Amino acid sequence: MATKLIERIERAAGIPGLVEVLADRLSPTDLSSLLLEVHRRRVERIAPAKVLGQYETNRFVRPTGIDPAALADFDRLAFESLRSAGYEAIELSPVSPLGTVAALATVDQNNVLTTSRTTEVVADATNSLALECALRRRALLRSSPRDISRVRLCASHRLVRGQLFDGPAMWPHFRLLALTTAGRDEGSFRFETTSLRDELGALLCLLARAQDAGPALSDVRLTITELADGLRKPVLQEQVLRPLAERFPDVAVAFDDEREGGRGYYTGACFHLHGTLPDGQRLQLGDGGFTSWTAQLLGNAKERLLIASLGIERLCAQPGT
Repeated sequence: MATKLIERIERAAGIPGLVEVLADRLSPTDLSSLLLEVHRRRVERIAPAKVLGQYETNRFVRPTGIDPAALADFDRLAFESLRSAGYEAIELSPVSPLGTVAALATVDQNNVLTTSRTTEVVADATNSLALECALRRRALLRSSPRDISRVRLCASHRLVRGQLFDGPAMWPHFRLLALTTAGRDEGSFRFETTSLRDELGALLCLLARAQDAGPALSDVRLTITELADGLRKPVLQEQVLRPLAERFPDVAVAFDDEREGGRGYYTGACFHLHGTLPDGQRLQLGDGGFTSWTAQLLGNAKERLLIASLGIERLCAQPGT
């Protein structure tokens, strides 16, 4: 379908190989300059009434029905809670370098809102946090090549994604809380077990505190999926699942060996957080796991990164928040 569409556009433009010229022969700077001029000329012909029409029909620009005060209250609570757990909150730019999602997470670029200035609107805050983690880890490694200091960051950010979502009130832009822990391989799977236990503990503490000001969740369930053919299950059971189950007795903690989503995206282990609202609605609240992103960014196989995200709007959209 995409090939036929491009062929039609090239015929209409009267320029065979137009996409190849734009993609391969022009430098990124020249392409950006060309697109900016194209948009400038098009905008000259747009009347205010046309802008209003676009605002009414374009799914990317319409506001959601979420109470912004509820989002602000949750952010305040989240940053306070995570700061006590050792996470530094940062305010991300609305855009990231072009290719951030596709290069790191191997997501189709058509699912990302690309700009004309070699950037893209942030579609996944964990990708942007990974870039910042990589910069900070690189600075540490320059001072000491074997530095194992951990970089813990978090951000609350509105994301924009291009794919169509099924279901009511599913908007192409939504707010997520993202956490990352970056460091270096410490041997014996130590970085993985301690960072996973700490990050999941921080999320469960936050959920417990959030319930005091919002809807009471029941049947909160944390599931961990081991992605190394069962080799790491004993150490995960002993160092992660058991301590979390003891610390949070109201949370069901277990392995999920049946999970298929995330395989190939995460490495080592990944997790899901679910909870049930008072009306019986079952929600996936959180998702995360280990990735190779900082290892790729720094060209260092010893680098490690744990990411996590929490669906803020799934909580704040509920009555009582």
